[in-house]
Amino acid sequence: MINSLISAAAWGLGSVIWVELVRDFYHLASHYWPSLYRLHVWHHRVFRPDLSVISEKVYRKSQWRNDVPESLVMLVLSLWLLAVAYTFSPEQYWGAFAGCVYTLSFLLGAIARGSGIKWAEQLTDLTHLPGPFLTVPANWLVNRPYHWRHHFDNQNAYYGGTLTIVDKLMGTALSLKGKSIAVTGASGTLGQSLLRHLRTRGAKVIALSSKHQEISIPDAKGELEPVKTITWQVGKESELAAQLEKVDILIINHGINVHGDRTAVAISNSYEVNTFSSLRLLELFFNTVRTNQDIACKEVWVNTSEAEVTPALSPLYELSKRALGDLVTLRRLDAPCVVRKLILGPFKSNLNPIGVMSADWVAKQIVNLAIRDVRNIIVTINPLTFFAFPVKEFMVATYFKLFSRRTFNSTPVLPNFERFSKETSNSTKI
Repeated sequence: MINSLISAAAWGLGSVIWVELVRDFYHLASHYWPSLYRLHVWHHRVFRPDLSVISEKVYRKSQWRNDVPESLVMLVLSLWLLAVAYTFSPEQYWGAFAGCVYTLSFLLGAIARGSGIKWAEQLTDLTHLPGPFLTVPANWLVNRPYHWRHHFDNQNAYYGGTLTIVDKLMGTALSLKGKSIAVTGASGTLGQSLLRHLRTRGAKVIALSSKHQEISIPDAKGELEPVKTITWQVGKESELAAQLEKVDILIINHGINVHGDRTAVAISNSYEVNTFSSLRLLELFFNTVRTNQDIACKEVWVNTSEAEVTPALSPLYELSKRALGDLVTLRRLDAPCVVRKLILGPFKSNLNPIGVMSADWVAKQIVNLAIRDVRNIIVTINPLTFFAFPVKEFMVATYFKLFSRRTFNSTPVLPNFERFSKETSNSTKI
């Protein structure tokens, strides 16, 4: 009896996921098959950037020309799955009716909206409701900020209707095309590799470097091409405020490694560069997130390193990076935009000349995982990290949720160290 119920439940859950996949692939086909696009384009004609409708008449037409046909395709294929379930599991096939019922809710909702029933839009078209965004784009379930990007960021991405599975598989869960992306530590090995791979994806890259030199990266033909370079210094992060207003994605990648040094100066410099400078940039960027578009499109990626959970044979590097990682976890609870962590294993660079991985390969994997909307991007050769980090992150985030709270009526004031000691021995800064 129990096995029979489990089997029926599996058919039920599977049928719901199945029709959602059908829905998303139908949506995808609508952007590439002209016959379907002539119907689907009505859906894109309806909304203004604030998600208010341009015309009630156009909105109703879009339901009959896009949503109703889409629901009918879902219904037909849900019945096909029901027949498959009956063929292979005649005693538990009834669970597959869940997909049919689920699809009928979409079909009836589309008919109600197309018929002009006022309450139907509020109850059944949740991802298109106007109003301020209260959360960042969701990771696994499509919410308003996530779907907004399909309409007004890139129509050839963000195809998910309810689940983001198809977008994650296809690499369309984050579009980098046309995005302004600034990378700190841009003169370093990883920084330059990130600039190259991001530009390959159509991003407009900006190099943020502490070195007074213009940064160039190879183009598709292998010829060096200059990148817009902005020079900044640790302790003077506020001077970047105007530039960050125009940035869509900030990648905080700079750092130092004092290796075995444990002097007071080494301690101060490690925390100042690896922890507090990164935190100040994070908060500075958060202050640029003001509109619905900012909430939907702006992001911060923070390179906290594999040192969050495993030894790096450099105590101060580990301590300062772990502090940064925990602070990012804390601030991510209330962040006004998406925050991604980069958990990177040992790659060969100025910071780590004996690294195992290629910085170019690491950068490529970072971008590949980011466009699949992975929020904690792990690139390493150490299999333990793939287990240890998610457990650590979950436990720390849960602890912070339980024993800290957000204060709405206070403005955080971060120290701004104008003086930064460069008298650290055996250190490398990028």
